[in-house]
Amino acid sequence: MAGNEHSASETYECDVLVAGSGCSGMSAAITARYRGLDVLMVEKEPRFGGTTARSGGWLWIPGTSLAKAYGIEEAPDQARTYLRHEAGNNFDAARVEAFFSAGPEAVDFFTTNTALRFDMPLVFPDYHAEAPGGAQGGRSMVTRPFDGRELGDLIKTLGMPLPELTVFGMMLGSGKEIIHFMRVTKSLTSAVYVAKRLSRHLMDVLRYGRGMTLTNGNALAGRLAKSAQDLKIPMWLSSPVRELTVENGAVTGAIVTREGRDVRVRARQGVVLACGGFPHDVERRKKMFPHAPTGAEHFSPGPTGNTGDGLRLAEGAGGHIEDRLPNAAAWVPVSLTTRKDGSKGVMPHFIDRAKPGVIAVMRDGKRFANEGNSYHDFVQAMIKAAKPGEEIAAYLVCDHKTLRKYGLGCVPPFPMPLGHHLASGYLMRGDTLEALAAKAGIDAKAFAETVKQFNATAALGHDAAFGKGSKAYNRYQGDAMHGPNPCIAPIENGPFYAIKMVIGDLGTYAGIVTDENARALDAEGRVIPGLYAAGNDMASIMGGNYPGAGITLGPALTFGYIAGRHLADSAAKRDAA
Repeated sequence: MAGNEHSASETYECDVLVAGSGCSGMSAAITARYRGLDVLMVEKEPRFGGTTARSGGWLWIPGTSLAKAYGIEEAPDQARTYLRHEAGNNFDAARVEAFFSAGPEAVDFFTTNTALRFDMPLVFPDYHAEAPGGAQGGRSMVTRPFDGRELGDLIKTLGMPLPELTVFGMMLGSGKEIIHFMRVTKSLTSAVYVAKRLSRHLMDVLRYGRGMTLTNGNALAGRLAKSAQDLKIPMWLSSPVRELTVENGAVTGAIVTREGRDVRVRARQGVVLACGGFPHDVERRKKMFPHAPTGAEHFSPGPTGNTGDGLRLAEGAGGHIEDRLPNAAAWVPVSLTTRKDGSKGVMPHFIDRAKPGVIAVMRDGKRFANEGNSYHDFVQAMIKAAKPGEEIAAYLVCDHKTLRKYGLGCVPPFPMPLGHHLASGYLMRGDTLEALAAKAGIDAKAFAETVKQFNATAALGHDAAFGKGSKAYNRYQGDAMHGPNPCIAPIENGPFYAIKMVIGDLGTYAGIVTDENARALDAEGRVIPGLYAAGNDMASIMGGNYPGAGITLGPALTFGYIAGRHLADSAAKRDAA
């Protein structure tokens, strides 16, 4: 019996133990507590929020009341058709139906009863909006900014945003705020906005040691934490779960290490695993990531504490791990940077690839994909284009005008300086295309020919090779002020620049197999009593694909809610019996 031989100096009793403090874990904890259960959250790291705190804070959930309030009414089968197309042979009808049913319900529950709030841009398209069932908007929503001061002392232990995605350590909200920063030298309105935003941030840093205007994933983690705080849910930080306790085939709790001693947590109703998946589990990466045969050829911007604990705990209790998905994680191209303090950073490339005047080539100097496609699709194209035995890497390329207008990777646009990135080698520069190719290790002759062919039709806004700008998602991430194609401009006048990109992830897909109630299943498909999984610990319902912005956090919030609801309903049935 797992964990029963492990000595513990003390015992803690509750109804529900939640392992992990990201979106799914806090969702499960809040739902269960709101319905009357005694809940304990434990977090391995000294800060809470997990991957959620570093994320963009977007959630993909079709059919919400928020969308309906904007007049977006979908046909009942539209989203189902889309996910069936996206997931292909890995379409899980029962769990998808649970997601479509409970997702809007979860959003209503949280926005009505907790501090959670969302905004929805009406024109943010699905990543494959042209596919059957795809939509031009109404499914992806972003967490509304949050004043971190509402958390009181709890703000001190909120996970920090990824430094590479901040400006002077300041988180930027999606959409309009980013546009203001991009246009700071071109618009008086934007300049005034940016000046006020920077001033407010500086005052917060001087007073509190960090910015207090939380946006994106930091806002999502902050709002959920405020909700948990209001419900008086205890959260133990720096308290990893060592093993689950199992009695008569049912999970009854866990051994948790807290402040240097082991505590036996007895969970009367069950345990929810929400430990963040396995992006930093080298051994499981070796088995599941074909591009990382040694496990080291992969670079995740996720928290380093996400080492597959939840999956190992589930396996120890008889759980089964999904290993048949065509993609074991949500891929994203990343570049590796050296920060000013000497530490290493991982920069995800979300929107720069779609900008006009930017292309990507492999080491052979040739383009291989539509640069404006989703990060998940782009990485799959990288893998397919790589030569056998060669490092899987691509180079993002632009000219001086484009670099100073939009920035590239970690390199900010004008008027911010470039010197640090040039000195570190992160940004490569050449006065000519041939000089840049030599510095980057790209085939110079093929590279020059690639740029020549691209430029031949770029001035007309046409990409004959890959159709960049032909899809709704391309155009959304491009420059709406640039025409005739928001994603296409020639690469003309030196100096020219390049950044090397390798493969990373935004979260893992291959997780614990569950049923529609988020209950963990064994290899024969039988429910393991008392054990639930959500978030990146749960096998993704997306079938290894990436349909739209927020397809990890949308299901995370929903299945956390489903787990908490099912635990409460089960407790009520037991009490009645």
